[in-house]
Amino acid sequence: MSTQKIIPSNQASHSMNWFQKFLMVCSGGNIHILRKTPSEWNKFAGIGGIVLFTAIFATLSAGYAMFTVFDDIWISTGFALLWGLMIFNLDRYIVSSIKKTGTWWNQILMAIPRLILAAFLGIIISKPLELKIFEKEVNKQLNTIIQRNKTQLQAEMNGRILQQSGPFETEKKQIQTKIADYQRSYDSASVELEKEILGKQSGLTSGKVGYGTNAKRKAELKEQRRQDLENYRQQIAPRQDYLDKEISKVYTNIETERTKTETFEDKFNGFAARLQALDELGKNTAIIGVAAAFIMGLFISLEIAPVLVKLISAVGPYDYLLEKTENDFRLYSKEKIEKGNAGTDWRIDDFKDRLGKDNPDI
Repeated sequence: MSTQKIIPSNQASHSMNWFQKFLMVCSGGNIHILRKTPSEWNKFAGIGGIVLFTAIFATLSAGYAMFTVFDDIWISTGFALLWGLMIFNLDRYIVSSIKKTGTWWNQILMAIPRLILAAFLGIIISKPLELKIFEKEVNKQLNTIIQRNKTQLQAEMNGRILQQSGPFETEKKQIQTKIADYQRSYDSASVELEKEILGKQSGLTSGKVGYGTNAKRKAELKEQRRQDLENYRQQIAPRQDYLDKEISKVYTNIETERTKTETFEDKFNGFAARLQALDELGKNTAIIGVAAAFIMGLFISLEIAPVLVKLISAVGPYDYLLEKTENDFRLYSKEKIEKGNAGTDWRIDDFKDRLGKDNPDI
């Protein structure tokens, strides 16, 4: 009874302004119980401030991430607000679900999954903000990745060109080799005819100057070889045209594909691509890797701070009143259940008694 008299007097001497009330609502605390415990206002207002600012950072983070995906300010803003509200509500639940009742180890076991979830949320929130902080470096690394992908793409295209045009090129070389053989035979016959006419002595010439019988025979051989060369060229010309067209078709198709692919590569600046660039920057540049790790650690600390504050803080008036309120509801529920069960048992027994009186034979 004495406690009930003290609470109103304390309440009367303390007034809660709208901002304190708002922060305490953000903390997930029971505002009706907090009105009776002014000594807890600062603690819960601090916890609510952390939850609020974490939600603001989450909103900014999601907005930037969605803008890199959709490139639309309205879609990005809508999704950012939705994400921020979800993180806000989730953080409030995580903090409000920590109870200061029970043993220290029970509180630790209760807090572990919440700390893991809070750390995971911190990582999710920090990544887009890291991308924004290191935007210039990320853009530079993106260009490096794009050029590297283009070089790899060109190498793959060259391999496909060799694979697809290889049979045509091989046949074309065989034709050219055969034409060269015919040309050498013709050239050889021309040289022998010239030697015969000039009277140059060799194993195949007579050594007599002038256009004699041997020269005439060699002229006929030269003409025959010229005709063989021309006939083969005319015979193989359609096939050569076909091979040239097929090779040109291979180059045209692959060049068209390469142009389309490079167009997509030039647009390689989405969220996943930026994450890849940031990851490579962290591996290649120690300073950026350390800075990114500190930023992530900062947001993880912000996320787990409310849980740690609730965990390490001493049991206060709010916790006692909250436990009392919950216990009152438990007792009330148990009492109603027991009364309901007793009433049901009485009605069943009464029904059996009246049934036995009305039917003695049963």
